[in-house]
Amino acid sequence: MSLAGYLDYSDSGVTWLGAVPSHWTTTRLKFLLAGMGSGGTPDTDNADFWASDEPGTPWVAIGDLSDRAVVTSTAKALTPEGIASKGLKVWPIGTLLFSMYASLGHTAELTIAAATNQAILALLPSDEVNQRFLCRWLEFLKPKLKEHASSNTQDNLNAEKVGNLFVLKPPLREQATIAAFLDREIGKIDALIAEQEKLIALLAEKRSATIAHAVTRGLNPDAPMKDSGVAWLGRVPAHWDVVRLGALFREVQDSGWGELPVLSVSIHHGVSDKELEEDEMERKVSRSEDRSKYKEVWPGDLTYNMMRAWQGGFGAVTVHGMVSPAYVVARPTKDFQTSHIEQLLRTPRAVSEMKRYSRGITDFRLRLYWDEFKVIQIALPPKMEQSEISAFIYSESAKVDALMTAAKKNIKLMQERRGALIAAVVTGQVDVRHT
Repeated sequence: MSLAGYLDYSDSGVTWLGAVPSHWTTTRLKFLLAGMGSGGTPDTDNADFWASDEPGTPWVAIGDLSDRAVVTSTAKALTPEGIASKGLKVWPIGTLLFSMYASLGHTAELTIAAATNQAILALLPSDEVNQRFLCRWLEFLKPKLKEHASSNTQDNLNAEKVGNLFVLKPPLREQATIAAFLDREIGKIDALIAEQEKLIALLAEKRSATIAHAVTRGLNPDAPMKDSGVAWLGRVPAHWDVVRLGALFREVQDSGWGELPVLSVSIHHGVSDKELEEDEMERKVSRSEDRSKYKEVWPGDLTYNMMRAWQGGFGAVTVHGMVSPAYVVARPTKDFQTSHIEQLLRTPRAVSEMKRYSRGITDFRLRLYWDEFKVIQIALPPKMEQSEISAFIYSESAKVDALMTAAKKNIKLMQERRGALIAAVVTGQVDVRHT
């Protein structure tokens, strides 16, 4: 799509905005609002704070915003006493909710009357601004918000800083035209992005199903089958052995030492082959300065996170290193490919079996101890067949990874185009009045 610019431009008076259409004005966000304010969190110990049998007033927390464009429901509601305890304002339908923490600058439209917590700033547009235009302007500003943010543990803004953000103000009718154009064109881009995201999800499912079939049924569709006698395994190739994990591994608890890298186990990628930096890890983990508390591991070992085994937190070790004392280290006592066992234990049905053997009151307190792990039964093919299965999985995974990489590249390009289009239109670099 080729779009021309406006005929006349003048200096906006804002250095980073530069020249804008001459008939547009520059103002501050607070001057385009009929109301603005953040909320609060009443005392959760008060029994009548949360509505139970009565519907109550919806109360928006950061989790209710997520990546939504609109807020149609909330996880929690307030009683009249809850609202009164903090003097909370109930904002009307059409209010824009602006995240001042977490997903900094995420904006969503309120489609129900609701109160908010203190991390959310409610912005009620005045009659001088088109709500959809204002949404797109705030979306354009989002990458620039860190320049205005304060930071302790995370970036954050306050009402004063948000209210003083610059906004370009075309005539109201032109705002509506711009908003309609962007809703139409961005909708097309978002649909293409959604298709690519769906493709990535389908490819991930296909890879998981391919691996699961290979490690539980083998590669020969004509191989004679037998009942394994194990519920989660079902029928397996007749020539495979059904064995307890304790017959293949022994638990070891050798202490680590200073120069060895601390390895991590990911539920997505298995065991790392190096010590990861904090920003490379899936979640924040505190490491002890006393490395003697860690457990030494060798290539061929199988290690797992006791607290995440029920999520597939297993991995075959490929380098000499050490792991957290919260991990179990299992060392092979026979000749087989540990990587094959890893692939098997990370399948959905195996993960369910791990959860069944784990002990704890709730999911996030579940632990799989060695004494329970060692009695779990698996089906093991001959070693040569293990190698064939591993080669097949590697080949098929490489094909899927290539397709996923291409899809992610497409998404990135479309997201860049999306951002560039919004920026060009809301700053008047192109004229969409006659499209």
